[in-house]
This record gives sequence, structure tokens and C-alpha cells, in this order.
Amino acid sequence: MDMEKLKEILLKAKKLGFSDKQIANLLGMDELEVRELRKKLNIIPLYKMVDTCAAEFEAKTPYYYSAYETYVYKEQDESNPSDRKKVIIIGSGPIRIGQGIEFDYSSVHAVLALKEMGIEAIIVNNNPETVSTDYDTSDKLYFEPITFEDVLNIAEREKEKGELLGIIVQFGGQTAINLAMKLKKAGINILGTTPENINLAEDREEFSKLLKKLNIPQAEGGTAFTKEEALEIAKRIGYPVLVRPSYVLGGRAMQIVYSEDELIEYMEEAVKVSEEHPVLIDKFLEDAIELDVDAVCDGESVLIGAIMEHIEEAGVHSGDSATVIPPQTLPKEIIDTVIDYTAKLARALNIVGLLNVQYAVKDGVVYVLEANPRASRTVPYVSKSVGIPLAKLATKVMLGKKLEELIKDYDVEEVAEKVWISKPKYVSIKESVFPFQKLPGVDPVLGPEMKSTGEAIGIDKDFGRAYYKAQLSANMELPIVGNVFISVRDRDKKNVVEVAKKLHELGFTIYATEGTAKVLREYGIPAILVKKISESPNDNILKLMRDGKIHLIINTSSGKKAKSDGYYIRRAAVDLGIPYITTIPGAKAAVKAIEAVKNGELNVYSLDELDASIKNRF
Repeated sequence: MDMEKLKEILLKAKKLGFSDKQIANLLGMDELEVRELRKKLNIIPLYKMVDTCAAEFEAKTPYYYSAYETYVYKEQDESNPSDRKKVIIIGSGPIRIGQGIEFDYSSVHAVLALKEMGIEAIIVNNNPETVSTDYDTSDKLYFEPITFEDVLNIAEREKEKGELLGIIVQFGGQTAINLAMKLKKAGINILGTTPENINLAEDREEFSKLLKKLNIPQAEGGTAFTKEEALEIAKRIGYPVLVRPSYVLGGRAMQIVYSEDELIEYMEEAVKVSEEHPVLIDKFLEDAIELDVDAVCDGESVLIGAIMEHIEEAGVHSGDSATVIPPQTLPKEIIDTVIDYTAKLARALNIVGLLNVQYAVKDGVVYVLEANPRASRTVPYVSKSVGIPLAKLATKVMLGKKLEELIKDYDVEEVAEKVWISKPKYVSIKESVFPFQKLPGVDPVLGPEMKSTGEAIGIDKDFGRAYYKAQLSANMELPIVGNVFISVRDRDKKNVVEVAKKLHELGFTIYATEGTAKVLREYGIPAILVKKISESPNDNILKLMRDGKIHLIINTSSGKKAKSDGYYIRRAAVDLGIPYITTIPGAKAAVKAIEAVKNGELNVYSLDELDASIKNRF
């Protein structure tokens, strides 16, 4: 084909919004081949300044978007790279469940760190609803998609003048991390943990080998590329199993499977398994305590920001579970083990920057669930709770600073050689915020698939008050008097007795369905019998709720029916604004909160009243 004709076609395709990858697919070429051809034909994006002034006067904001035009590249481009040292920070793109505002927080703190070091901070992100895309946050903002093509275009443009020290991918969630290796192969320096070590943490088989080498326990599991392989793995490790597609955010399509029939149904209906999209299958550790750890490493020294204990049991996605700093139920030997494993993993993975590790503790054994060599959704929560700006420290570490020097201004304890952990002065509880009021018909029960879209935090001197504040902040005001309705699945009935007994002692009147009421009465706890919806269409728990006679609901799901009585009760609680709890650990925490507030005043402080160690976190 004539080169001028080819140039005309490619330019038209780019002006219509076709990516290099799409063009490559249409032409049967490789994406990089299309890129090189496009550059050879001088089809290169121009960067134009966003006019935030509605054309009333000349725009001056360093806020750019790309366009493909027919005029001369150098004369019309408005990005004007500086001659300074510079770093590009990749954001997370559009907010979605499992990847959202927490990465925006980390990106902004990275900008602050770079400015403190006198380095130009450039952000690439295309979400207008974030602080990182405010035109005055970074020195320069490219409002572009988070794709290999667009990020590489920007990097090549910025390299034309000044010194591009590299790109930070750790603060943009999985979207940014997925670009690391391709960018490195294209000649772009990735700051912090190398793409090879990122892949080591994310490659299931290689990571399992590393854990065995370090003598760190991991729940049994496997990767299935076919339905038959899935059945074989589940049979080998034993039910129940946790199944999920690989490379997804927020536990999407994750499910706990208790039988072969359920696994067959999942494999045939819930996912499309293939060589490119295998299914991960792990032994589900029932009744385990889950933990999260956020740490910073400079390749040698390790700072553990916090060990977070999940309040909900294993089986609830970590993004939905309430968590507490410091841990409330873990013995010292378990905490010491978690610290040891975290330091070993950080060093073995040669982490330079942030690391998040998720653990499960069962029968005194600490299991590693996964390790993420990037900012996690808990970084803002940990930073505010312990008074240490993890994202800022991680940014400085990526640029060559050493932790031993950086932590001198913070309250930390050395627990092993070159291993430090923060010393929190207060109890801090993160609670998830859910969108159920905006989503009619959605069951608010918690499970392995993430549903939350936000977070709130409660800080106080004891667990009960901190938990109450966290619930209040998450629009779930727990009552201190009134009537409680309790209806739980069979395996939770004995565990709910302790909760019901305490609520009775606190003066609450208990309503319960037949099965739950029977168990409570056996333990001497009075309970008023309430008919199920299926037993009486007009005189049941829903009527009591609508009449304003129920002030708190504790209801756990059996998971057997999509539209069970429990579903209608939980859904009505959302619609009527009645506080509801769907797990036994959550119910136990709520009782502690109610008791703490009932027995003492709930103090709320303004930032001006807090001591400097707390005030500086916000």
C-alpha cells in the first residue's frame, strides 16, 4: 500500500479514537509494530491544554489531553516539557469496586513527597472525581486513559527535555501494576519494586514456590483451566473451597463452594474458564481470623505500618470487613509470627515501596493468603490510625532514601534487626460503606465478593467506643435501647446466644423466629416469637419493622435461596433505615459498642483538641 494512503488511513483511525492495539488486531499485526509504523509516519499525539476558563481568558492550568491532528507536531503541542527532574505517577483510572479513592489518596501523597524533594510530579489519570486530577494538585496532569499506549506516549514526550527519573505504578491499583512489565520492555524505568518481582508476587505458582522456600504456610490450592481440573483440585484439597477467576478486582465472581454439585454449577454458569482466564481454587479456612498488614520496605529494612485484625470471619471480602488496629484477640506469638513472615516476604520479593500481605489464622497457624506489591485499600486508614504517611515514605524510598533515616520522626518500635512496627496510641476501626440504598433489590448480606464503595473510621481509647463511632460514620447508628430481632442460620444459633444474653442484660427486648427463639429459651434468654414471612403474609417480622417496633436486626444468611425470608428482612432493613448485622463477629462487636456507649459518654473531639500526634494525620 502507498505510504501516503497508509498514513491517511492510520491518522483517520487515530482521530476516530482507535487504539494501536485495536488497529493491530484489525491488521493482524503486533501493537508495537503499529506503534513504530505510526511514529515512522509522524502520526504522534499532540497534547492540548484543557481550557478551564470557558474561553473567557487564556487558560494557564497544567492540565492536558491528547489529540491527533494533521498539523506539525512540535509547533502545536502545548505540553512543553520542563528541564527539571521529573517522575510520572500512574493513577487507577475510573473508580470501581475494589479500586477507588484509596489509590487517589496514595497518588496525592506521592505528589507531596516529590514536591518536598524538589522533583516535578506528573500524574496520569482520567477520573475527574478525584483529588489527584484537581488541576492544582500535581505540577502537571495528563487526563489520559491508563493504557500502555497512552502512558508510553506521555513518557516519551516528557523524556524529550529534562530527566524522567521513572514511573511509579504502585499507587494505581491493579490497572497500573499490569503496565509495569510492558513499560519496562519499552525502555521506561519503573521506580520501586521491579516488574520481575511484581510478577513473582502475582504469579500463583512462583509465589507458592517462594513461600515453600521461606517455610511459610499457605492454604492448599490450585489453578484450573478446565471444569475437570477444577473438580480434581477440589477433591484433592477437600471442600469447602474458595473459587474465583484470576486477575479480577474486588473478589468479583468469588464464591465459597461446599460440594461438587455447587462447583459444577459455578464452573458452567458463573465463569468462562480458559487458558487465558483460569480459575483459582483454594481450601477455604472456615472460622479463621483474617489479617491485613501494610508495610514499607527499601529492599532491606522493613517498616510495618500496622497489623489489622478483621472483625468479620474468613469468607467476607477484606474490602467489606471491618478491621481494627491494633489487633484485639491475637496472642503475642501470633503477632510475632506475622511480623516475621512480613519481613521475610518483603526482603525475598525485594520490595522497594509498599507491600500488603493478607493472612488467615486458624488453630494457631498463620497462613499467607496473598501478597500485593502495591498500595492497598487500607493505606489511608493505616496512615491516619498510626500517624505515619506510608505512601509518602514509600515514594521517597523508591527514589533512593533509606527507611532508617525516614522513620526518625515517627513513633515506632524496632522488633527485629532493621524491622520496625508502629506504636498506635488509640484503637482505630475501619468500617465499610455500602451502596445498598442506591441499589434496589440487592441483598446486603456480606460474602467473598466485594460490595462496599467507601470507608469510614472510628478512633477512641477503647474498642467499643471506636466501633460505635465507625458505625455512626458509616450511617449505621446502633441503638442503645429498644427491640432487637434475631434470626440466624442453624450453624450460628449457639454462637448467637452470647450476643442475645448480653443484649438482654443491657435491657433490650428480643424478638426471634421459631428456631432461634427455641435455642435462646433453652439458655434462659426470653424471646418473643415472630412469624416468618412465609408463615403469615400479613402478620410477620416485616410488619413489625414497618411499624417502627424493631430497632436492630441480626440476621445471617444460609445462602440456599436467592429470595429467602432472610433476603426480604435484610432488604427491608436497608429500605427502612434500620441498623442490620449479617455476621456473628459483627454482632459481637456491636454489643461491645452498645455496652461501651450505654455505660459512658461518647466523646467526639475536634481536630484542634487532639494532640499533635493525631492532629497531623488529617
